Amino acid sequence: MYARRRHLYFAMMGTCIGLFVLAWGVVRIWSVPVAVGMCLVAMVIPPLAAMVANRRGPEDRWWDDPSGDPKSDEWWDELDGKKRRQ
Repeated sequence: MYARRRHLYFAMMGTCIGLFVLAWGVVRIWSVPVAVGMCLVAMVIPPLAAMVANRRGPEDRWWDDPSGDPKSDEWWDELDGKKRRQ
């Protein structure tokens, strides 16, 4: 799943760079307003790409999952109030 998100991220960022390069390298010769519009579209892509890349999948490990170290997990559970010491 990480590879799929990484590939999608790089595809989105490549599209963003491509839009900028095409807008100011080619399209501006014929239409500056269209080139500006392409840049506005390209401006929205990086935040969306970051959200896609950092989205948590159903099989991803989350921050409160056990670490595998029983002593550390017991300590964190005690701090979080999950296990009460008797």
